[in-house]
Amino acid sequence: MEHRIKTADGRTLAVQEDGDPDGKPVLAHNGSPNSRQLYGPHVTDAAARGIRLISYDRPGYGESSPQPGRTVASAADDVRAICSALGISRLATWGVSGGGPHVLACAALLPDLVAAAASLASLAPYPAEGLDWFAGMGQENVDDFKLVLQDPAAAWAKTEKDREGMLSVSAAELHTQFSTLLSPTDAAVMTGGVADYLALCVRDGLAPGAEGWAEDGLAMADPWGFSVADITVPVLLMHGREDQFVPFGHGQWLAARIPGVQARLLDHDGHLTLTESRIGEVHAWLLDRL
Repeated sequence: MEHRIKTADGRTLAVQEDGDPDGKPVLAHNGSPNSRQLYGPHVTDAAARGIRLISYDRPGYGESSPQPGRTVASAADDVRAICSALGISRLATWGVSGGGPHVLACAALLPDLVAAAASLASLAPYPAEGLDWFAGMGQENVDDFKLVLQDPAAAWAKTEKDREGMLSVSAAELHTQFSTLLSPTDAAVMTGGVADYLALCVRDGLAPGAEGWAEDGLAMADPWGFSVADITVPVLLMHGREDQFVPFGHGQWLAARIPGVQARLLDHDGHLTLTESRIGEVHAWLLDRL
């Protein structure tokens, strides 16, 4: 089911839902580049567990209006607007990779709405005291993030150029596209359904332009607009030691600072393996608290 929801400031949010239409609501924040498209195995798991699984295009992606100058914290207002439009008064939520900071924003800023949250392979804020932020990160992400910090205009221009290449990339070509980011663990699952899904998300999310992707980068590099230390709702954190997209140290840093967090720091997982094989665990954990 597709929805187009208006925000208080007149923007449109493109929302997708699947799974059990009468189930308990769980909202997913996908990575960067972002798309509302849900992964088939996640939908199947949600339906089997009685979950109404919801996702949305962050501003500037897919069919959602841009929101220039948005912060990570801005996601909380959009999630509240989605829930209001869909008649949801209580939900659980999870986010993976670039969706991780956004799910943490909802956990911190929407305690009346969010019963529990799960953060998978999330970045830590930049800068993060006591964390060597770039240690263990694939060179592509190091270069892109440092460019955002040093020259935002040049970073935006590079994002525009990168988008052109990504729009035509096939699932089989993603290995080359992410060459410095794929640990052997992640390379092994970048096949079949996972690769097809990632290629679909890239094409769908970037179809209208590069603004959503560029704004994601700026939002991650700027102050997030909240502190993870202020989170009061239950949080499950997962991070794989073999993650080169978002290094393991980010997960350790967050695990040490989110009050009451249940951290699963996984020795044999990477980045993509969490999307491929851990969402069932996440759904079960969230349902116990919803």
